[in-house]
Amino acid sequence: MEKNWVKIFTSTNYYQSEIVKQMLIENHITSVLINKQDSAHRNFGNIEVYIHEEDFSQAIEIMILNQPTS
Repeated sequence: MEKNWVKIFTSTNYYQSEIVKQMLIENHITSVLINKQDSAHRNFGNIEVYIHEEDFSQAIEIMILNQPTS
């Protein structure tokens, strides 16, 4: 991976990670998923969402404003 990428989100749930990625993309923040789950056992490992370092503050703000309420 290129330099200047930072991890913004980690989950064991692929769909949850994909939702975060798409939410960021919709707000013009380039994001990628890195799947570190074991291919044989989906219960082991994480899916991580990465963004460019310069987008970090904006991404955190978007994630806070869009988190589900209880």
